[in-house]
Amino acid sequence: MREFTEQETVRREKAEKLKELGLDPFGHRFERDSFASDIKEKYSEIEHDEFENRNDIVTIAGRIMFIRKMGKASFFSIQDKTGKMQVYISINDIPEESYELFKSADIGDIVGVKGKVMKTRTGELTVKCLEYTPLVKALKPLPEKFHGLTDIEERYRRRYVDLIMNEDAKKVAFERPKIIKAIRDFMEDEGYTEVETPVLTTLLTGASARPFITYHNTQELQMYLRIALELPLKRLLVGGMESVYEIGRVFRNEGMDPKHNPEFTLMEAYKAYADLEVMMDQTEAMYKYIAEKVYGRYIFNWCGEEINLDGKWKRVSMTDAIKAATGIDFKNVTLEEALKLASDHQIEVQEHEKTIGHIINLFFEKYVEETLIQPTFLYGHPVEISPLTKKNPEDPRFVDRFELFIGGKEFANAYTELNDPIDQLERFEAQLKERDLGNDEANDIDMDFIEALEYGMPPAGGIGYGIDRLCMLFTESDSIRDVILFPTMKEKKKNDTVSS
Repeated sequence: MREFTEQETVRREKAEKLKELGLDPFGHRFERDSFASDIKEKYSEIEHDEFENRNDIVTIAGRIMFIRKMGKASFFSIQDKTGKMQVYISINDIPEESYELFKSADIGDIVGVKGKVMKTRTGELTVKCLEYTPLVKALKPLPEKFHGLTDIEERYRRRYVDLIMNEDAKKVAFERPKIIKAIRDFMEDEGYTEVETPVLTTLLTGASARPFITYHNTQELQMYLRIALELPLKRLLVGGMESVYEIGRVFRNEGMDPKHNPEFTLMEAYKAYADLEVMMDQTEAMYKYIAEKVYGRYIFNWCGEEINLDGKWKRVSMTDAIKAATGIDFKNVTLEEALKLASDHQIEVQEHEKTIGHIINLFFEKYVEETLIQPTFLYGHPVEISPLTKKNPEDPRFVDRFELFIGGKEFANAYTELNDPIDQLERFEAQLKERDLGNDEANDIDMDFIEALEYGMPPAGGIGYGIDRLCMLFTESDSIRDVILFPTMKEKKKNDTVSS
């Protein structure tokens, strides 16, 4: 049988007393006409004495966050989605039975208040209560400490408490939809059409990642939760939609850390008749659009770095960046020389990575990636690590691809899209060979996609944006779990206790 604390027992007794009075302790519809922010915006500049000649009546509702009882008059504050508002309540202004109801209230209860806007002598904007309505009796007390839950894991696990107690968490929760709306507005202005594609798939395509596996009972078929959005969107280019994008959840069966969650939000966009340069220009413009429209500034502090989104962003090739960091020029080396360089630099090369392209990427990850702090477009990736990208016409060992790095982390991945069905099939076949050599993130062969390309896909640019990481930058959040309302959490053990 469930055991209750003393506070929980008292609160349940109060809920029963409300029922005895004919009141529902869990409330009904309540008509309000104002939020805390509305009142502050409208009345903050009005002086205390001016309210004597005014009779501005508002109706508000929210959660009680503070109570100071003083006999026949009291102060309390209620919190709605926009913030807190102080309320003055007195037995001289409301019926005695209403004041008695208030006296039985606890912090955490949800109430409605109709009253007159005023200012205290200390200048604090306040609503003088004329009607008090108990709406919901909170059966559990809120955490006592100012910042709410002190156990960071419990903050994410019980996000609802975090949102009540933590102003920063609430701020991020409301900023993320504004960021995504700005993205949608920008993409619409650019002529894109937003679409939806399947979450369930029978093939692993579009990215190098381990999948979550599920099963379709009716078809008796093993299926996967999608790891990317790419191939269905490119089929739409074949169909003539020309400029399409999707913002959707993807799933990768990988570890969790401050920058990764197994379930995350990805945006992919594809534009017919575009190329790498177009996607670079679009990306830079989109980030600046969000910065200006949502925040009105271009400088953000993220993970200990001051990031400046203004000005022309740097563009550098992968081999040039490696040469600048190490002095090694990988443009004209043999595989034997590359393997020796890796050994000399203590870089472990797996069996499926024994190609010049993979070794170049390993050098980049070790010596360059974390140094790209200000927004940087890194291009010129080796063909071996880019199975869906068009080869560079001047040097087919490399592809027309770029990644956007900010603060030493990848924020976007873009291609001049491969639309040659013969080359694409060869790349898919090479991926299968890598799988045989131990690469469990290699792609399947999607023959339907090959057939789609055989009908003819226009030359195109394509890009994928990590929306969660983008939101981390703009909200200046260090952990991906701060920008996902319900992040994936480790299973809680039965004997775990909650710190509050």
